[in-house]
Amino acid sequence: MGGTVAGGFEPLHEAFVANLTQRGEHGAALCVVVGGSVVADLWGGWTDRERTVPWPEDALVNVFSVGKAFTALCAARLVAQGSLELDRAVADYWPEFSAGGKGAVRVRQLLAHRAGLPALRRRLAPGAMLDHDVMAGALAAQEPWWEPGSAHGYHTNTFGFLVGELVRRIDGRTLGTVLSEDIAAPLGAEVHVGLPAALHPRVVEFLWPGTPPPEAEPPGLSDGQLMSFNAYYNPSGLSGAGLVNTARWRSAEIPSTNAHGSARGVARVYEALAAGGASDGVRVIDEAVLGQFTTEHSCGPDLVLGRPSRFGLGFQLTQAERPLGPGPRGFGHFGAGGSLGFCDPDAGIAFGYVINAMGPRWQNPRNRALMDALYASLG
Repeated sequence: MGGTVAGGFEPLHEAFVANLTQRGEHGAALCVVVGGSVVADLWGGWTDRERTVPWPEDALVNVFSVGKAFTALCAARLVAQGSLELDRAVADYWPEFSAGGKGAVRVRQLLAHRAGLPALRRRLAPGAMLDHDVMAGALAAQEPWWEPGSAHGYHTNTFGFLVGELVRRIDGRTLGTVLSEDIAAPLGAEVHVGLPAALHPRVVEFLWPGTPPPEAEPPGLSDGQLMSFNAYYNPSGLSGAGLVNTARWRSAEIPSTNAHGSARGVARVYEALAAGGASDGVRVIDEAVLGQFTTEHSCGPDLVLGRPSRFGLGFQLTQAERPLGPGPRGFGHFGAGGSLGFCDPDAGIAFGYVINAMGPRWQNPRNRALMDALYASLG
């Protein structure tokens, strides 16, 4: 294990070690910034199942839904520029989207997981999620699973294709390119959607558990069950199973699911967001627009997850069942298995945690232990 912690933040180091030695974490890296200073920069564990290759300092890893916050940030920049209006119809920017009775769906509803498009009903061929055009076209044709705006449900894997197509229609560049050129590069943050081939050798393999993904839905599902099943498995491998460690997956742009980055990179983005959208003279988002995106838009029972969730526009917000610190304004996004990026603007905290094996997806004790140790260190 390697890295450093600042004086007074030793509990973070202790919690990180305990994750690896007592709580079942396989390999991980952590970066925490408080008030603009790095107070923890740690890495440890293993990159392989046999536990023979130590986690390297410069590792990149698939952070799954942590990337949804970066996706939202790309949309927020368009709002700040005046080229995307939250209360206009999505179809005003993407005319094909009006099919299936979606002509009245607003951009705000799309960003708040209220558009009724968490899954595709028509079965797509395996690997279709590697082709943005195929996914965007299928989502444009899809009828909503519920009346848009009437409820919310986590658009687990479709969110990135929906927002990514909006960004492309308005800006002309892909979402991954916008993230790289307008956010990551100016900040010096290693976060990517669509990883350049030159960086593939630095990627730590994700140790995906279980069997290959199903290629068809089980018989006898209710409509709601089909929606939830397809949210993860249409097309098969949509969530990464069977493909997550391939060059095709790493190179594709799947903004909800295949963001790659380092703990330092994730924390660097949130350092700017914790400070109102700017860090070291680099402004990535207007503070007022960031405030809109981190104001509650959806809260309560989630039609896809079957439990409570709370969202702003793309960002997860702190909630009693799954807090992002003890304060009221924490926001960010969890990733499958326990990865996490978030900030607490009131405490000046930016937090990046990346992992390479699937832990509990809901109320993960490992990232929670790190958050508890951080706030205990603050006193």
